[in-house]
Amino acid sequence: MGTDASDHTTASRATDRPGDASPFALGLLLRRAHWRAAAVMAEALRPLGVELRHFAVLMVLVDRGATVQRDLAAETGTDKAGIMRVVDDLERRGLAVRKAVPGDRRARAVEITDQGIELFDAAHVAAAPLAERLISDLSPGEPEKLRDLLTRFAYPADGES
Repeated sequence: MGTDASDHTTASRATDRPGDASPFALGLLLRRAHWRAAAVMAEALRPLGVELRHFAVLMVLVDRGATVQRDLAAETGTDKAGIMRVVDDLERRGLAVRKAVPGDRRARAVEITDQGIELFDAAHVAAAPLAERLISDLSPGEPEKLRDLLTRFAYPADGES
């Protein structure tokens, strides 16, 4: 006999609701948490005239210095065409510049400008009170615990993805 949809209980179906124990629940909750955090951070960046995709590139540039576009794409989870558009936007705004890579005529490294550093720093100031909203429902010590758990989850010790 075949099974139909009515044979399954809703308890075994993945949701992102509190208490779901399905194998997909953690990923779905992380997705919802990302959406919420991204919306708050986008709100902080809006008055500065940049989007999260721009800020993600600036973060890589601050962390690593001049970086070739293909590495920026990999680090930010952006495709080749998307990273070109983001870097074009940053260049137009004077926040980053492309420079030739010695020994590779085709590659271009992207470097943050002084104006980009200023915007990066201003974004952190603007984001601080909004970031407090994200953790307002947590008890003392929980924000640090959450950050620690997410860090270990995102960067496993054994290098596994």
